[in-house]
Amino acid sequence: MAIKSVKQNNRTVEPQEKKEDIINENSLRPKRLEEYIGQAGLKKHLKILLDSARIRKEPLDHILFYGPPGLGKTTISNIIANEMQTKIKSTSWPAIEKQADLISVLTSLEFWDILFIDEIHRLKPQIEEILYSAMEDFNIDIIIWSWNGATSIKMDIPKFCLIWATTKLSKLSNPLRDRFANVIKLDFYDENELSIIIERSLRILDCEIKNPEIYQVIAKKSRWTPRIANRFVKIIRDYNIVGHSIKSELDIEKIFEWFWIDKNGLDVLDKKILESLLFNFAGRPVWLNTLASIIWEDESTIEDVIEPYLLKIWFLERTPKWRKITLEWEKYLRK
Repeated sequence: MAIKSVKQNNRTVEPQEKKEDIINENSLRPKRLEEYIGQAGLKKHLKILLDSARIRKEPLDHILFYGPPGLGKTTISNIIANEMQTKIKSTSWPAIEKQADLISVLTSLEFWDILFIDEIHRLKPQIEEILYSAMEDFNIDIIIWSWNGATSIKMDIPKFCLIWATTKLSKLSNPLRDRFANVIKLDFYDENELSIIIERSLRILDCEIKNPEIYQVIAKKSRWTPRIANRFVKIIRDYNIVGHSIKSELDIEKIFEWFWIDKNGLDVLDKKILESLLFNFAGRPVWLNTLASIIWEDESTIEDVIEPYLLKIWFLERTPKWRKITLEWEKYLRK
């Protein structure tokens, strides 16, 4: 569908080539929906939302993306901005420590802008409450102090689309979650999808490898996660630049061994956790805070970064409190 010029609140929004599209030619992030690989259901749904918003000549309804890190929540948010030919303002919870920080961001928005906030589940409740009226009625309450007390006034803000990303949907309050018209989960990628991403990224980085089996080796170690796949691609590019042979599966396996990634994609930290559970605790259930203190890692790092993969390959069991290895890990370790 062609994008028509839209005039609203004395602001004209029309398609134009953005400077960043020219400057970031080597960026690995896709910029258009048709370039985005994987998440077929998500793309189909977003196309409907985008087409509807253009026909209505209104901003998109608010969107909440959730799922493990590295699956493309930030990327898809930037794609939405490109597709809508509008600006995106990005921030995250550390930059919003008090209500004034959020009010400053909200009052700087223009009609049709997209506000992207990452790790939204970490926002303080008193800051979160400001968003209720901003999302529903597009106004905010501002407190004005004077010698005889405080006065609350409502200030209108332009209609905008709020896109939030979180790795922990359960941490969001019900009132906040219910204000999103679209709550969308991003799923892990399969190895074929990752192979396509890897081939594309290597080509963009001018490191074309003609053996497709190498893409599969990299994909298998990438934990079904594009961010990790692209991290490995950049490492492979560096080895290629300094002259290391990258022609066979054996060449790639050797490179991965040099930076401590085994055949199943387990790294040093993965093995540290699993071996600690097996040898230090004889396979018994261990509380998360105890495990974190033993391996000197933050609990959230274990929960958000390490455990999703170990759970998916059946090497780890967990409850809200304790962690326990499985027989599958013991068999793997003793091979």
